[in-house]
Amino acid sequence: MRNKLVYVSLLVILCSFGLSNLSYGQDAQISGGVDVDGTWYLGEGLKAGNYFEYSLCEINLNDCSPIKLKIWIKGEIQNISETLWDAKVVIIDGNKVIKGSWGLGKTTPEPILFDEDLFDYVIAIKSSLNWLSAFATANEDDRIHGPQEFRSGKWGNIGNLGSGSDAPLIPHRIETIDSAFGTVDAVVVGWYVETDNEMWIVDDFPFPVKALTYAPTTFNNAPILYQFTLLKYEENIANDPFKDVEETIQKEELLGCPTKFYDYVSERAATDTYSMMIQYNYSPEIPIEGCDIDWKINFISKYNDVEILDQIHYDIWVVDEQGNKLRSYAQDIGEEKLFNEFGRVHHLIPIEEKAGLVRYSIFVHGTGPEQEKPDVSMSGFAIVEIEIDENPLLEKLNDDFISDSKIPPWIKNNAGWWAEGQIDDDAFIQGIQFLIKEKILQISYTSQGSISEIDVIPTWIKNNAGWWADGQIDDDSFVSGIKYLIESGIIQV
Repeated sequence: MRNKLVYVSLLVILCSFGLSNLSYGQDAQISGGVDVDGTWYLGEGLKAGNYFEYSLCEINLNDCSPIKLKIWIKGEIQNISETLWDAKVVIIDGNKVIKGSWGLGKTTPEPILFDEDLFDYVIAIKSSLNWLSAFATANEDDRIHGPQEFRSGKWGNIGNLGSGSDAPLIPHRIETIDSAFGTVDAVVVGWYVETDNEMWIVDDFPFPVKALTYAPTTFNNAPILYQFTLLKYEENIANDPFKDVEETIQKEELLGCPTKFYDYVSERAATDTYSMMIQYNYSPEIPIEGCDIDWKINFISKYNDVEILDQIHYDIWVVDEQGNKLRSYAQDIGEEKLFNEFGRVHHLIPIEEKAGLVRYSIFVHGTGPEQEKPDVSMSGFAIVEIEIDENPLLEKLNDDFISDSKIPPWIKNNAGWWAEGQIDDDAFIQGIQFLIKEKILQISYTSQGSISEIDVIPTWIKNNAGWWADGQIDDDSFVSGIKYLIESGIIQV
């Protein structure tokens, strides 16, 4: 049930960190401490009106598929005798948008109260963005877990990791980085076993600004444990920035869609070029029209069936009988293509196709570093045919949706990302095409066809998109700008 608040005990928090065996008895194996005066703790400088946006992934949340996390500190709330921060949050997980509330502790800004449909995300955030709360809190009376000095040789030991002994958490170096609030000198805090696991913190800033850590393993290609980056930060936000954000979770409930996935169909297929083997798993066995398919995919060497390949450039397409691309999951979420460092991917993909046989193509563009052109000798695809079951609730829901002329939440998400430069013009135009196709956007034009090209989009249009995404202008103002683009010929129709 929505809006039911859940209380999380300290034991659950520690278990979610995997830190129940903390040890502080051993000397640091790597020298630590940096030449910076002062101390830091998680939550330092947090106040009402703060606004944060993070890109974040955590290994137990969709195998580290990134989510976007938005947090606004509204003020304070009372929980029995304890005063908490009243935080409003929006989570964008693929095409899913979830709104909710957190009650954050004052000693440590972790979710103590939260809406129950945020449970999985809260656990992931405790294990990533809030991980340093096990070492640095606002409790000045706690000599072990209170504010930590930058000059300190270590902030504690994090328990046995991999083949190493207790790993010390140390302030390692000072690094100048570009952040969401300008160029800053960050202190890099980390632990160093088989891999470098690091978090970047800034004095007087409540949360780390970025992190990259790896799961302990004796194998090569250690998977990412968690990774996050601060995308946006503002102060003194007085009005709710999420008041116009609509949730997509309601559609799942109306359609009776499964939200937990257990029994997976598991198969293995070679790519058409025999460049590699693809182990794919999907659930449910018979997916339902309008709902999601949970995909888990491993890219495997053709020479060794237990060797997972790395640095995979890929996508998941829907194709016709001739193999022609009808839809790209990467483009649906505003990306040109997808990339995975470790060859193990997990995606929750919405079904937009009608009931019947749907052909999915797991398409590999090639392999190699993310920012470089992939090695196409490893390219290829494997076709997976899945029978989609009819959903009698879908047609009624779509009729109600279109008749109300509601703009889907993902269009607003796209507008915000476009305004921030996170997706390109083409990805944004796909949203406009959808509005026209579904008759949500009514325009006057003389030439027939589809949106085909852009000249130069005025700056005020992109500003409008950002303001609309943030709830500063209404739907009509946004739509009028789009109509201007089309009717003035800047977008050719």
